[in-house]
Amino acid sequence: MGEYVKSKKDMRFQSQGALKTVQSVIDDADLALNDKSRRMSDSPIGEALAGAVGVGVGAGIGFAGLYLGGSVVGLSAAGITSGLAAAGGLIGGGMVAGIAVLAAPAVALGGISMGVASHVRNKKLREAKELIYKNAIAKQTAIVKALKQETDADKERIDYLNGLNILLQAAIKDLKHDLGIS
Repeated sequence: MGEYVKSKKDMRFQSQGALKTVQSVIDDADLALNDKSRRMSDSPIGEALAGAVGVGVGAGIGFAGLYLGGSVVGLSAAGITSGLAAAGGLIGGGMVAGIAVLAAPAVALGGISMGVASHVRNKKLREAKELIYKNAIAKQTAIVKALKQETDADKERIDYLNGLNILLQAAIKDLKHDLGIS
């Protein structure tokens, strides 16, 4: 097994929103499996399915410190300059040094916060990909089984199931890539 893709630019599914398209295919496959009279024309993703059938299986579709800091309280010009000078005085400087003194904690905390938020977002995205991957495999397996069982179905039904199969295969392939599954 490879390693989970961490670089957004290398991901096939870069957000939860991108996974919604896969979920819509899984949902449509579920409807198809539960209603043997369902055809491509009944599907909200019918055009994508028709395109998938047209392309075929082998194509590999890719799916705040200033306010209280100085001698003049407030955010007036005098308050701001006084606050900056007081902060700068902490390191032997003036107002310009005060900007660095006051900005450093905000920048550091902002960076830490962004890092934590990004980590949490990426963890949730990975978990969502794992779940969608498992669901896509289960539906694709069921679609293949339905294709074998419905040999006497009309061409429109067979094309519909084939389209779902192709889209699910492409989604599984891209999810495998993102998850580092060989």
